[in-house]
Amino acid sequence: MVSVNDLTMEFSARPIFTDVSFVINKTDKIGLAGKNGAGKSTLLKIIAGLQPPTSGVVSKPSEVTIGYLPQQMKLADDTSIINEARKAFAHIDEHKARLNDLNHQLATRTDYESDSYAKLIEDIEYLNDRLSMEGADNMEAEVEKTLTGLGFSRDDFERPTSEFSGGWRMRVELAKILLQKPDLLLLDEPTNHLDIESIQWLEQFLQTKAKAVMLVSHDRAFLDNVTRRTIEISCGKAYDYKVSYTPYTELRKERVEQQLRAFENQQKQIADIKAFIERFRYQATKAIQVQSRIKQLEKIVPIEVDEVDNSRLRLKFPPAPRSGDFPLILEDVGKAYGDHQVFDHAEFRIRRGEKVAFVGKNGEGKSTLVKCIMGEIDHSGTLKLGHNVKIGYFAQNQAQLLDENLTVFETIDNVAVGDIRLKIRDILGAFMFGGEASDKKVKVLSGGEKTRLAMIKLLLEPVNFLILDEPTNHLDLKTKDILKDAIKDFDGTVIVVSHDRDFLDGLVEKVYEFGGGKVRENLGGIYDFLRSKNLENLRDLELTKSPTVKEQPSSNDKSDQGTTQKSDLPKASGHQNAPKLSYAEQKAREKIVKKAEKKVNEAEAEIARLESLQKEIEDKIAAGDTSQETLDAYAKAQKDLENGMSIWELATMELEDLKS
Repeated sequence: MVSVNDLTMEFSARPIFTDVSFVINKTDKIGLAGKNGAGKSTLLKIIAGLQPPTSGVVSKPSEVTIGYLPQQMKLADDTSIINEARKAFAHIDEHKARLNDLNHQLATRTDYESDSYAKLIEDIEYLNDRLSMEGADNMEAEVEKTLTGLGFSRDDFERPTSEFSGGWRMRVELAKILLQKPDLLLLDEPTNHLDIESIQWLEQFLQTKAKAVMLVSHDRAFLDNVTRRTIEISCGKAYDYKVSYTPYTELRKERVEQQLRAFENQQKQIADIKAFIERFRYQATKAIQVQSRIKQLEKIVPIEVDEVDNSRLRLKFPPAPRSGDFPLILEDVGKAYGDHQVFDHAEFRIRRGEKVAFVGKNGEGKSTLVKCIMGEIDHSGTLKLGHNVKIGYFAQNQAQLLDENLTVFETIDNVAVGDIRLKIRDILGAFMFGGEASDKKVKVLSGGEKTRLAMIKLLLEPVNFLILDEPTNHLDLKTKDILKDAIKDFDGTVIVVSHDRDFLDGLVEKVYEFGGGKVRENLGGIYDFLRSKNLENLRDLELTKSPTVKEQPSSNDKSDQGTTQKSDLPKASGHQNAPKLSYAEQKAREKIVKKAEKKVNEAEAEIARLESLQKEIEDKIAAGDTSQETLDAYAKAQKDLENGMSIWELATMELEDLKS
């Protein structure tokens, strides 16, 4: 489908990669691997046609479409969330306008036997088939389902995009790309702006709905769940593995070991040849043998060994001064912005040395509570820091707060005090900023390098309470593992706000879930938490969302709202604690539920009809009917069935929401 041929890319005469070649097939799910700076994002831009290579070419058929999501982009703020998402179907609107124009011409033409009239009929049939194939009638359902899957509630749809943070607006851009259903999706760190539930939804989408995918991600679990092929950029070359990320790491180890053995054997051979030449260089009787060895030496092609990280990041937090038994105590803590209550009645204690995670959907208050702990914003209730607590805080935007006009060395020199200033070069070397790298300007660093530099600033002063808000964004997988090990070895208290399941696994022993305006304590690690909610795959976490405006209880039914989880709310089946509804309210509710059930039943009947139709066409093809008409009918049946499944999924989701 897409062929990458002999790509070479250079920056300032320095090669990033050389003679890279591979083919992307129609259903490939590919992960791009390699350390920060290896050229992964650059390769995606070249394939997307946004950046020309120094040499080489990317070939693809003209009808193949590509969707590209960069790490950063400029976002428009001129419309609502749902209208922005609808822009994904701008081409459908163009087709409809063109079809209306052609139908108008058809109504006024009388030259029925002319070639132009036949061409008009042909164009109308083509546009009708195109609109049917692209699911024009199912456009609204697809928009709603995609936005809901990416974490938006239906109450958000009509809100202007300007009211949302950059991360949420990035989700809208992702929704637009997914809705266009391109033949090839190029995604550069798509999980950086998603919470743990939306990542799972995206995994399901890429596994079941997307065609070809090539992505860069530092989320190991995401890579393992989505990809079936890994292309590594290393030492300027591309290595292709037909496996997902974790098996690839094992195969890579074997390859590097083989290279090392071959390299060592070659070095021994070279040493032996050189020793022979030196020994017999001046003996006339050995002149022919010496010249033969010299020619042999010149013909040897040096064996390169892929990057073995000898400058391995050595990350270790300073010893933590002893704090009180409870570094953090919350009693009835809440935070509201105007009429919007982010969370309320938060009560818990964190013991000295505990490592805990804050998880939940974006916007439910994780970072807000962190800011309350840091004293950056006010709150209700009582929040106490224990005796001798010294906090080290890593914010989500910590890397963006660096002065881009300073060098790496100046950045650390400006904050270092006392004897530590004498060791700045050693510290930078330990963080892979040795030699000339320490004189680089911050503005030329990659996202991962900026994050490492911000982490150095955190380490300059001994603390006993680490609060890390999304510390792994932009870090490569190796550096993430090193950071995880360093946090494990840290003898102080830690709060980690993260959506990275692999990073949290084995690191935290307690999980605080944010959702529905509440903060709930869950003992055990991240996968214990997921299992306790029957959410091993995180698929059903969407059902635990807070009610929409239409589902909110009336003012007379809010007495228990402060402490009741949605999963504990009574069903309309006569539970002894269920709120009593009037007869009119019961009939109205039953009417709404029956209407939703009817939509589900109708969708199921339509799916059965479409499956039967598809089976009939398959039987025709199996019997040898491979005419273009039959093949077009089969493609249309497949598309109609996919649209029917989408309508059924949306109807089922609405029915489940009503019943819960």
